[in-house]
Amino acid sequence: MRFWFFLKLAIVWGGIRSIISMKIKFSHEFEELVDMENLIDGWQEFLKGKKNKKDVQEFQFHLMDNILSLHRDLINGNYKHGGYECFKINDPKPRDIHKALVSDRLLHHAVYLKLYPFFDKTFIEDSFSCRIGKGSHKAINRFREFSYIVSKNHTKICWTLKCDIKKFFASINQTILIKILDERISDKKIVGLLKEIIGSFNSGRKEIGLPLGNLTSQLFSNVYMNEFDQFVKHKLKIRHYIRYADDFVILSEDKNYLKKIIPVIGDFLQNNLSLTLHPDKIYIKTLYSGVDFLGWFNFPHHKTLRNKTKNRMLAKIKENKNLKTLSSYIGLLKHGSTQKVKDKVLKLYVSGGWEL
Repeated sequence: MRFWFFLKLAIVWGGIRSIISMKIKFSHEFEELVDMENLIDGWQEFLKGKKNKKDVQEFQFHLMDNILSLHRDLINGNYKHGGYECFKINDPKPRDIHKALVSDRLLHHAVYLKLYPFFDKTFIEDSFSCRIGKGSHKAINRFREFSYIVSKNHTKICWTLKCDIKKFFASINQTILIKILDERISDKKIVGLLKEIIGSFNSGRKEIGLPLGNLTSQLFSNVYMNEFDQFVKHKLKIRHYIRYADDFVILSEDKNYLKKIIPVIGDFLQNNLSLTLHPDKIYIKTLYSGVDFLGWFNFPHHKTLRNKTKNRMLAKIKENKNLKTLSSYIGLLKHGSTQKVKDKVLKLYVSGGWEL
């Protein structure tokens, strides 16, 4: 009797496990994604902060005609993503930004409005980049929370492994990304549209890279790296792991363990996502020596701004002499031990004749 009881239990548990392991799918249909209401909602989101841009004003002059034309092309299967305008920024290092046409960026927002709520539910709690209610400050707070746990309230040594991925956006494999999306999305017309958006970008290497200027790239990069997040959390069973874009940290009381998992992590990234750990940005340090994470040096009981972050901030203040800029950076400085930097900022304000 006991044998049959445990056999039945095993069968039931096996069924439950198979249900749990099944990937939940995005159930919306293509027509919902590209209907007029969602395109207009996408326009309203896209328009924020861009009303004075010339190309946006030109599109808005014949707004309904342009949206109707986009809608027809999407419904009829005639939509083709346009090209990109490329320009460089320094924030903080040189980056190439690719700007799509207004109609394409409107579509990016419409796609994002439908896809983001679904995919966000599939992400781990400790992924913080480009997510509503998350952000860098929340990531640093989580880092401090983990550091207390691992160090037993700073009575033990807490080791931190910090890594980032070499040329992350420029290295994302479009074929792998589309495969991941296809596994999650039931309607193949939607997959075809996403394939058109993803494949519109040509980095010079066939089917490699995402454009930094697309809103969809923020979501797609998280979908892509979620494969790694799930591996770290559920295969390696690492509890104290935080990721922000392509930067991630793992905290442990065991330095040797952190050394051992570096090649395991590297192999997964290379074999499954065609990504490479940056060889010059792999660090194992104690919390007491200060961990450089998201612009701050984090110590057991305080944190200080990284010099590059501080210098970049002061340079931007000199360029934008207004109280809005001042207020923004004073708000940032409240998050750490920054009295000397605050004094410099206020000195710039007093001596600079700032505009109200």
